[in-house]
Amino acid sequence: MSVRHPGEPRRIGYLYVLPAFVVYAAFLLWPLLHGAYLSLFRWDGLTVGTWAGLGNYRQAISDPQLRGSFWHAVVLLFFYAILPCCIAFVLVSAMSRSRPRGMTFFRTVLFLPQVVAMVAVAVAWQWIYSDHGPINGTLRFAGLGGLTRGWLGDFTWALPSVGLIGTWVEIGLAMVLFLAGVQKIPRELYEAARVDGAGAVREFFAVTLPGLRRELAIALTLTTVAALRNFDLIYLTTGGGPGNATKVPAYEVYNRTFNTGEVGLACAIGITIAIIVFVVTAVINRVVEGRP
Repeated sequence: MSVRHPGEPRRIGYLYVLPAFVVYAAFLLWPLLHGAYLSLFRWDGLTVGTWAGLGNYRQAISDPQLRGSFWHAVVLLFFYAILPCCIAFVLVSAMSRSRPRGMTFFRTVLFLPQVVAMVAVAVAWQWIYSDHGPINGTLRFAGLGGLTRGWLGDFTWALPSVGLIGTWVEIGLAMVLFLAGVQKIPRELYEAARVDGAGAVREFFAVTLPGLRRELAIALTLTTVAALRNFDLIYLTTGGGPGNATKVPAYEVYNRTFNTGEVGLACAIGITIAIIVFVVTAVINRVVEGRP
């Protein structure tokens, strides 16, 4: 008779994960698979759809407006992922050399945008960017009235303006992750680096950055997903305008579904977003964490 060793997997264990899997399948897997099915049809959501095959995907690639929306998402990746992580790294590196007081309060203030409703964030930043808001008011006070503009209504500055809101929101997430990670780095490594005469830059690349590789991968993954699925902030601040200046793929899913009645095309865009998210997150984990 075979002896079952302690800790050996048992089939009964699958029963414990079955409820969670059922919920996951019902609310995530099934909608994803059904969306992939609908993406193969030309359908307006009301009448009988017609088979399109990969035609919706070809349109998503060939349509200049849709290609532009994906390019806007790439631009937002810089503001949502790269810029917040860089700023957070600078702040964490400075704090790793000296332990300032009030760290709990500091973390709370920086993380606050993550828990504030996006509607409140959008309304607040609309006022900040408005003609009589703090930004234009400060420029006029400094004698730079010629630089004032309607930031969210400017074809050139609308997308970077929305991107900076994303930077403000995501920097707290990256900061909290890096602060948690830097606390597990042995202080002896910093002391050894300083004994060897390492400056702030060398200490960062020799001690801090290698010790935060896992946290960096997590931060880049979460902020990248936030950038690619960005809809609510665009919808509330610019509505995709002016023109098509701030339209992103997630907004196009809404636009094609409810405004133009192209449900099949909207599903194709959504599936494309999901594929891009999977690919980008896989690359991040492979490159940043050094996985084979």
